[in-house]
Amino acid sequence: MAPWIADQVQHLLAQRGHAWLLAGPVGLGQFELALALVTAWLCEHPCATGACGQCVSCHAIEVHTHADLCVMMPETAMLASGWPLDDKEQSDIDSKKRKPSKDIKVESMRDTVLFAQRTNARGLGKAVLVYPAERMNVYTANALLKTLEEPPGDVRFVLASEAAHLLLPTLRSRCLWHTMVWPDQDVAMQWLVAQGLSAVHAAVTLRASGGRPQSALALAPIADLWRTLPQTVKNGDTSVFKDWTPAQVVDVLHKICHDALALKAGAQPRFFDAQDVSIGGSWQGLTAWARSLTQTMRTVEHPFNVGLMHEALLLQAQLALGS
Repeated sequence: MAPWIADQVQHLLAQRGHAWLLAGPVGLGQFELALALVTAWLCEHPCATGACGQCVSCHAIEVHTHADLCVMMPETAMLASGWPLDDKEQSDIDSKKRKPSKDIKVESMRDTVLFAQRTNARGLGKAVLVYPAERMNVYTANALLKTLEEPPGDVRFVLASEAAHLLLPTLRSRCLWHTMVWPDQDVAMQWLVAQGLSAVHAAVTLRASGGRPQSALALAPIADLWRTLPQTVKNGDTSVFKDWTPAQVVDVLHKICHDALALKAGAQPRFFDAQDVSIGGSWQGLTAWARSLTQTMRTVEHPFNVGLMHEALLLQAQLALGS
């Protein structure tokens, strides 16, 4: 477990509460902290620092089969991380009747409410983990509200979010709030090196992620490419993004735009070295580009033609940087 996650587990276990909301930007380990918390709640031999990691309960969570733990995630996230789906949902996806959902469905939440009302199987209570909580629509969130306010029996909840401002105020008010801790740069660097990155790549990706170590680890495959991206974008070369999702492209463009504006204001860039992001653009062009990228993020998951969207995004970038 990452050291900053372990410290937060110990802090949260020392407090009381039946529902926690773990809030912070992506890349700080919300899911890992939430899972460590529910594992400690259900552990047969817990201690002040968390779960024992050796008992039957800990093993059942590790292999995703614990009868008293309900994990609520979008189907895409469940499949990517190996958590089992309902038999019918899995059958529908396997038979191509539909694509996996990117949201937490209201039907799944209703099943979770029924889970909360059942007697626990191992005598150590029950736990519900919801991640990312902002993927609940208004109907899903409302299905949870009553149970969250008056939980039956010995069930506890942890909601982990990377955009807590999108949650219903009534949902936020029913939870104890925990703001995710940002690790020190030295701690994050040591952790990234321990994950197999070189010191050079760790430094590049940590800066590219804005100081968020788990996001930095996800950027490891493009560490060598990172510094060349601003000039690549200015040149309009879409080939480098051929295997990227539109959301990933928009994220990089946002960072380039941010740093270009920072340089123009006389500030230090955050995600790139100054010499790499000195690529031009007027105040008017860059601010218009920033507003457009913000609008694009609202529809980036729509089923557009990926290739055409990449071309449109880079053309927009060229116009902004050439203005």
